[in-house]
Amino acid sequence: MSATELIDKAIAAGQHALSEADSKRVLAQYGVPVVEERRAADADQAAAIAQAMGWPVVLKGLGAKLTHKSELGLVRLGLTSAEAVRQAAAAMAATAGADLEGFLLQPQVAGRREFVAGLLTDDQFGPVVMFGLGGVFTEALDDAVFRIAPIDQAQALSMIDELRSRALLGPFRGEAAADRQQLAAALVGLSRLAMDEPRVREIDINPLLVSPDGQVRAVDALIVLGQAVRRSEARPPVSPAAMAALFHPNSVAYIGASDVFGKWGNRLFTDTLHGGFPGQVHLVNPKGGVIAGRPVHKSVLDIAEPVDLAVVTVPAAKVLALIPELKQKGVTSVVLVSSGFAEVGPEGQAMQDELVRAAREAGILILGPNTMGLCNPHHKFYCSGAGARPAPGATAFVAQSGNMGVQLLFFAEDQGIGIRAFAGSGNEAMLTVEDALDGFEADKLTKTVLLYLESVKDGRRFFQSASRLSRRKPVVALKGGRTAIGGKAAASHTGALASNNRVFEAACRQAGVVLADQPMDMLDLSAAFASLPLPAGRRVAIVTLGGGWGVVTSDLCSEYGLEVAELSPAIIAEIDKLLPPYWSRANPVDLVGEPDEKLPMTILDMLLDWDGCDAVIHLGIMGRKAMAQRLIDATLATNPDCDRQYLGQGRQILREIERGYVEHIVRAMERANKPVIGVSLDADPNDKTVVEIAGATFKGVFFQTPERAVKALAKMAGYESWLDAQGVPRQERGVRAD
Repeated sequence: MSATELIDKAIAAGQHALSEADSKRVLAQYGVPVVEERRAADADQAAAIAQAMGWPVVLKGLGAKLTHKSELGLVRLGLTSAEAVRQAAAAMAATAGADLEGFLLQPQVAGRREFVAGLLTDDQFGPVVMFGLGGVFTEALDDAVFRIAPIDQAQALSMIDELRSRALLGPFRGEAAADRQQLAAALVGLSRLAMDEPRVREIDINPLLVSPDGQVRAVDALIVLGQAVRRSEARPPVSPAAMAALFHPNSVAYIGASDVFGKWGNRLFTDTLHGGFPGQVHLVNPKGGVIAGRPVHKSVLDIAEPVDLAVVTVPAAKVLALIPELKQKGVTSVVLVSSGFAEVGPEGQAMQDELVRAAREAGILILGPNTMGLCNPHHKFYCSGAGARPAPGATAFVAQSGNMGVQLLFFAEDQGIGIRAFAGSGNEAMLTVEDALDGFEADKLTKTVLLYLESVKDGRRFFQSASRLSRRKPVVALKGGRTAIGGKAAASHTGALASNNRVFEAACRQAGVVLADQPMDMLDLSAAFASLPLPAGRRVAIVTLGGGWGVVTSDLCSEYGLEVAELSPAIIAEIDKLLPPYWSRANPVDLVGEPDEKLPMTILDMLLDWDGCDAVIHLGIMGRKAMAQRLIDATLATNPDCDRQYLGQGRQILREIERGYVEHIVRAMERANKPVIGVSLDADPNDKTVVEIAGATFKGVFFQTPERAVKALAKMAGYESWLDAQGVPRQERGVRAD
């Protein structure tokens, strides 16, 4: 029977799973290597088959309802006589009762290395392939890798390489290395089966045994059946043009404007006016009057000029009545700050659904509800009510938490990280993260996309959009709620190993999304991706003012998967000419406190021109002016006879030296097309993470700790590896020097 026929037959019989024998028959049709086995109807036939098969044998109870045979005592290993088979079969019949459909016999397969492979169907992302360490350690060690189906041979091989216990797949205690091609073929087969037959809900192969000669066999298997998932009706996508219009209005009406300090109806238009918005600002409140010296219209229809965008802060119950007026006025976009919709429960959800239907019919796009607003620094349009004023830049940012979003906006402003656009997506009643990905892909000013996510509305679309966008622009995501465990799957190890977050992270990695671990990582990665060339590999050279700092940074590189490159004899010989004989003569390059301000630049150039490294981290060379400033301040305060003019000149000279060093770094990166990341010795209140040099493509990037520098560089290198695997041409990657 074909796989489809076996599944049809099982479903017609009311079964929720295929028997082990039928599961293996289906898997074999899809290229999964399975162990030899035969079925027996009763104990006597089982004994006869075992005699012909040869000892030892494995006897299993067979039945579609018997999904946990080991726990029920329905698996007996190492049977060596016909009588032992009969006794085991009789015991199984007594235990299983009417659920027993027969027996399954297999030769006892030798092998100490057990793995697990499988498939699960995620509500958001659909079929997901799994591979991990199997046997009794499956859940205990929790070593598993996931991929969104469909996958190909290369992706299957990458899954195998990601396993923490992958050393077991190589030559092991006298046993041959596992046949990687067989393993990959099995994973690809699971993927093909999932795409061909949506009624397969889960697959569990445990163990997938590696024999001493390296051959791979599925010893036990279960296929769980169910109705094909009917995905909810997809939301109509928002066009990039409509999203662009939302961020670039020429006139804005604030509906619900208030003269009460601190209320949203006051904060938002104040934020916009103070930010220097060049367009028209109209205030709307049914009471009329004057607010902030401006006339207040009782209705949006009373505004004589055209209105592109409405920012709405009225109570939720009054929002729906605004839609006809907005349509009549020709308003195409709404920022709906009002809360009280889906986030408060079923009644709010019903009100939100009704609002969305009316808005779609009226041709109006809604951001929110329950949003903290948006901003577009390139248009001087700040409308978040928080007062953050980040400079124009190339980083687009969408946050499902408004508070998280504005906090990071303040940090971006403080650290000189330019923002292309920001939106708090709120409830995402119409405009979703998936729409934002498509919109920022089309936007020429966007070079990097940041996402703070707690959920996605359409997992498959998110995966597809992110996969496409990541080929052109880095996407950095921080997931909130990472410890939430998804629904338990009673029938398989595959489901037990999965959680909503693990599947989400697998989707992100597969799509090339760079995962941030903490909020600060998002801005660090934004600074790096938007300011530096991508490293061509993982080899790092380190330049340091102090040995201990270099040692710590070397350890961090090893922990984050970067390679501290071994200096070539030629490089050592060149540096010997510049440093005292007691320098480290190794990587990290310790400058041993030499005072020559040109020395770090010279050595930096040598390392960047050397073909043995892909990136440089320099420690403590920047930030000396802050330390010197402390000494100057102390001297001025304690020594009335000091030369104040001299000290003032020294302070200015140090500023100029550091500025010159930054400019040298930027020009060197443009020449070598390799990233250089700095760690400051001390933080001056006026120093920024990102330092721009007029007319330069790249920027100086300086972090306050080695771990932030190493982590950012490691994530960049990982993204570059993903681009390599996708075959993206180098000239199409990241920030590039023209």
